[in-house]
Formats: sequence, structure tokens, C-alpha cells
Amino acid sequence: MITSLSNSKVKHVIALQKKAKKRNEEGVFIVEGIKMFLELKKEMIQEVYLSESFSSAKEGNYIVNNYQVEIVKDSIFQEMSDTKTPQGVLAVVKQMSYTLEEIVQKDSNPMLLLLEHIQDPGNLGTMIRAGEGAGVTGIIMSKDTVDIYNQKVIRSTMGSVYRVPFVYVNDLKDIVNKLKTMGITTYAAHLLANESYDKKDYKKGCAFCIGNEANGLSKELSDLSDEYIKIPMLGQVESLNAAMAATILMYEGARQRRN
Repeated sequence: MITSLSNSKVKHVIALQKKAKKRNEEGVFIVEGIKMFLELKKEMIQEVYLSESFSSAKEGNYIVNNYQVEIVKDSIFQEMSDTKTPQGVLAVVKQMSYTLEEIVQKDSNPMLLLLEHIQDPGNLGTMIRAGEGAGVTGIIMSKDTVDIYNQKVIRSTMGSVYRVPFVYVNDLKDIVNKLKTMGITTYAAHLLANESYDKKDYKKGCAFCIGNEANGLSKELSDLSDEYIKIPMLGQVESLNAAMAATILMYEGARQRRN
């Protein structure tokens, strides 16, 4: 059993929790919690750590009997965890890898989400989770969008991050131009739009562009998009949270395709 903070494996996990650069260099990320752990494919798992108290529980016993694990003293496990109340299981996992071509060509009639400079981990995680529910083909993000392997993102996806293809790109403007050549219509969620989002046809290939929480979409990306759309507001509300807006648009696309 691991009982010291000076243990090299403990130090390694803590470093992976804190540093995106190290995660990306090693091509791994951290998964915590029983639900998130049990949804992993076995081939993705590199290391498994259980707290001493959890290892003797029913679910802990299952993991001990089916995986190669390291048991960690509870107080040390607390230091390894990113949460205030750890569930007792933590894994070092291989990062997922997708290409733009795989995402776009996965479906001959794709529904995509394009994200520009999204900074809130909870927003990104919610969009990934909602994207799975709405049946999006994939998510394309600007390189300055928050790290998808941030623990807050991973937790808020509730496992959807394992199943929704995604890719970071250097320039979303190039992607929009490429989508145009493929007959995929891009819709910019924009306050200056004249038409409501529910007046458009999303049954064919489409991509919803969602901008930064504070500033919205950049003018350059907005100008390149095929159509401006808006979500009508009553009262004095000017706009919605980025994740909420993305969810409304994706589910309208899902509704139209279902019908």
C-alpha cells in the first residue's frame, strides 16, 4: 500500500492533475469516480488507484478482482484527487485521438458543434454531454478553448467525453471554409441575427458556431458563417449561457432530424 506523498507514483498523478502540458506530453489524463471509471474501455486504462477504505467496499472489491490496482492510504489519496470528497477510485487513462476527417466523414449528413475560445470547463463539459444526447457527429474547437482533459470538464461530461469525437484546430476560419466545400452549412449564434434559430432547416449537414462566454463569436468567424441565427429573448435578458445556447440549437437539429 502507498502511504507517502513522496512516492513517485503519487507525485506523477498530482503533476498530471495540475499540468495540461504534462498530460499532453504523455498522452494521458485522469479519471475519477466509480461511474466514470466503469465506463472506460479496459484498453484505455494505464494505472488504477484505490483508496484504502474504498478497496474493501463492494465496488472496490470488484475493481481489485478485475484490474491491476495500487491501494493508497486515504489521506494520500485525498492529495491525489482533484475533488474535496473523492469517491475512492482514480485512473490514469490514454487520451482519445480523432482527426477532422474522421469527424466530418463519420456521417454523410453531419451535425457539428464549432466552439471558439470557450473558457469555462463546466460549459465545455455540458456541451459535450448535451452533444451526445442530441446526436452530434463531433465537436471542433479552437486551440485556445479550455483543455478538454481538465478534471472539471471530464466530470461534467458524465462519460460523454468517451463517446463524442472532438478535435482542436489552429484556425476555425479554415475549417468553416472547408465545410463550405463539403456542402455543410455553418450557423453563427449571433445577437445581430434577424431570424430565429427554429426557422432554419438543419436536416442536411450543418455546424453550429458558438463563441466565447464574454465576447461571443469573433467578427471574422461570424462573417464567414453562412447564416446568422438567434434565440429569441423575452424580458430584459440579452443572451444565454454558451452551453445553454448550444444545447438549444443542437436539440432543435435533433428534433428536426427525428421528425
